[in-house]
Amino acid sequence: MLLRDHHEGYIDWSEFERNQSLIAVNTFAKKGGIKSGRGGQALLAGLLTCGRCGRRLSVSYRGRPSHPYYQCKSINQMLAKPRCMTFGASRIDPAIGKEILSAVTPMAIEAAMEADRAHRDNLEERHRMMELDLQQARYEASLAERRYAACDPDNRLIAAQLEKSWESALRRVETCEAALTQARQIDAGIPTPDFAGIATDLEAAWSAPNVDTRCRQQLLRTLVTDIVADVDEEQREVILTIHWKGGQHSQLRIRKPNPGEHGQKTPDAALAVMRSMATRWSDADIAATLNRMGMQTGQGKTWTARRVGALRTVHKIHGYRSAEKNGEGLTLTEAAKKLGVTAHRVRRLIKEGVLPTEQVVPDAPHQIRAADLEKDEVTQFPRYRGPCRIKMENQKCLFPDV
Repeated sequence: MLLRDHHEGYIDWSEFERNQSLIAVNTFAKKGGIKSGRGGQALLAGLLTCGRCGRRLSVSYRGRPSHPYYQCKSINQMLAKPRCMTFGASRIDPAIGKEILSAVTPMAIEAAMEADRAHRDNLEERHRMMELDLQQARYEASLAERRYAACDPDNRLIAAQLEKSWESALRRVETCEAALTQARQIDAGIPTPDFAGIATDLEAAWSAPNVDTRCRQQLLRTLVTDIVADVDEEQREVILTIHWKGGQHSQLRIRKPNPGEHGQKTPDAALAVMRSMATRWSDADIAATLNRMGMQTGQGKTWTARRVGALRTVHKIHGYRSAEKNGEGLTLTEAAKKLGVTAHRVRRLIKEGVLPTEQVVPDAPHQIRAADLEKDEVTQFPRYRGPCRIKMENQKCLFPDV
């Protein structure tokens, strides 16, 4: 038998019921029910229902770094049948986030406008009360003035008391006028809210880096009851039917990525550099150039000759072969060897503008024509012209005696 409020408790009955409902929501592994938001990378974890078998979709992670995927594998585990569906979360989660913001934004704007109207009404009510206080103070000052004027001047005791009352009433009038003027100036300086920017503010708050996935999941569960998922294989679309709290339904169709269309795609700029250098330079030279230019692979790694070669094979880019070289174009090292000097001297010739070179792209290796090495200005260039570093006039020497 349950007797409510029979004894004084630590908490009231309503708070107890709230705690029990929260415990029920956070119960682990509830059969069939919506799972609570516990964080992770997947926004819709525990909220998706399979539109084919009616079971909950689970979350799995693939790749390095890991990426979440939604899949219905219950029928596969129980009956060894193919999975109902599998799709990634990279496009699903942002689409649901936009849908949530589009649903909340009109209500947020309406609530903000209502709050602004209530605030304006409160300001007007406060001004009206201050005006009434000022009117009362002026009436009391006028009454004190009449009393003082009606007093017998010979009765100095009463006249002095009435004079003090009049002065006090006048000071109260000045205080009320100053307070009303200050309040009007402060309230007039309050800017009008920009209701059009509320949508941007909500989107910024939703996408803020300090907001974790668990907070987004909990906000999502306050608005959405369930989401039924299905996949249209012919159109390559994921169909999501959102059941909003309040009984409303909406459908969302999201295109699945095509094979090879993912977030780890090699940048087009890197492919362009590779195509322009492939017929003249080796894979090692191309990799060094891409690294100098600060470009990375689709997975955020540095370039190596092996990675360049693998990517050329995938994109069918004809590569460099040393046997095909006709000897007209030389590298910096080959030019130094032919001149019998160091590579540093060849760089100095290039820097001085004596030896012309060609670069396929910026930061690419220099390509030197063999005929340019036979020019007189190259062969007769002074071998020693002092240090390469420029010495400043005001630079002090650490060892002046040496």
